Amino acid sequence: MSKKEEKTKYLVGIYDDDEKLLHAVEKIRGRGYEIKDVFTPFPVHGLEHALGYRDSRLPDVAFVFGALGCTIALVMMTYMYTFDWRVNVGGKPHFPFPNFIPITFELTVLIGSLGMVGTYLFVNRLSPAIKPEVVDPRQTDDRFVMIIEAQDEVESYNSEVFAAYKETGAVETREQMLVGKWYNI
Repeated sequence: MSKKEEKTKYLVGIYDDDEKLLHAVEKIRGRGYEIKDVFTPFPVHGLEHALGYRDSRLPDVAFVFGALGCTIALVMMTYMYTFDWRVNVGGKPHFPFPNFIPITFELTVLIGSLGMVGTYLFVNRLSPAIKPEVVDPRQTDDRFVMIIEAQDEVESYNSEVFAAYKETGAVETREQMLVGKWYNI
């Protein structure tokens, strides 16, 4: 197994209600435990704030790629019309800016959208070649799964996490070996 695919032991808590999960995340983070990830069958309102995730910077990336697309379009058309193939057609100007607007808009949208998709895939380390490891098959149906990395050298830590899971309403807890590739981005 390569370094990337090293298996790590995680403490898994399974909940049957989204409200229980949300309160459990707040209580467990309040106790100082680092939650590696939470898996839900549908979006849970407020979960990202309870986990402490910061707001996405994807709109900033969209602006940068959109500005790049706009600049490329204007520079390309200006070069073609005024320097590369200067043709005087009926006395029209060599820099007809109003005629550039549709192509500029299209390239802005195209490069902005492709840049956002590429950035999203890169930042979240997604690829069609990667098969995700499912913690619990019910996480896509009706269960909510929270994982915390186990600490083998401190056995009391693991038992404290399991007690916190049970105290906050987990219906099932267990240790599970998983490929350790969760990132709180």
